[in-house]
Amino acid sequence: RDTQKKTSKFYFYIVIFATVLSDVWKAEVVSELKALVSSCVVLPCKFQYPGKPLPDSRIRGIWHKQDKHDQRLYHEDPIEIADNFKGRTRLLGHLGEKNCTLEIDEVRNHDHGPFCFRAEIPTIEKYSFVESCVALSMMPAPEKPKLEQMKTLEDGVPATFKCSIRHTCPSHPPTITWSRSNSEATWSNRDILHGNWEMESLLIFIPTEKDDFTDLTCTVSFHGGLQSSVSSLMLVKRKSSWQGLEPDACIVKAFKKTIQISSLQKAKIFALQYLYTDY
Repeated sequence: RDTQKKTSKFYFYIVIFATVLSDVWKAEVVSELKALVSSCVVLPCKFQYPGKPLPDSRIRGIWHKQDKHDQRLYHEDPIEIADNFKGRTRLLGHLGEKNCTLEIDEVRNHDHGPFCFRAEIPTIEKYSFVESCVALSMMPAPEKPKLEQMKTLEDGVPATFKCSIRHTCPSHPPTITWSRSNSEATWSNRDILHGNWEMESLLIFIPTEKDDFTDLTCTVSFHGGLQSSVSSLMLVKRKSSWQGLEPDACIVKAFKKTIQISSLQKAKIFALQYLYTDY
């Protein structure tokens, strides 16, 4: 019986301890994010509040400047939003699911922040997470995309190219286009964590001799109108002109390439040496 009492007390303490831990205000954000001017930026945000889970309608979410609580960039009532942010922000997360993710559109070069989330449960409690705020690093121009390709391109052999770009605007991801229309391309947008995303495109096409010493260009178009591109010079290994020729024809072709040849016998020797060297 004593053992049962001790076990019961132990579980009782665990329940009390867990309850205390859950009854705290806490927010998880990315402390710093890059933001491309004229595009959008998404601020990932999760939060905890004391008590039982509530529906969206019972929670009010607000975003404000860290040092000026009255400078609000998001509020459910548009009148409460600062003039320079009106029409440019929206809450992407559901507050009932403890998601306070925010989108800032048409980013301007003065949208530095830091910005903090504030949760209000009417008639119960309010809390500003000023210890967990987001600062933005402005990018006046986009970075260049990264272009990767196979080291060796061969005439008539399918080749793969990859173009990728990192961004922080998953709600309006950038688009990638190629300078080759007679090709097949695929696209994907993946979360690489901490508010960063990567848009990637794979291109497959069959190069020919006409593509030798020509550029392949990958162009990225961002939400807001800015563009960035990168090009790569293609060097295509041509098919050997000896393939498919009979031995005598090879000798004649080699003979035509020789200069100051004195006899057909020397031409035959030259052709054989050429073949063994090339292959």
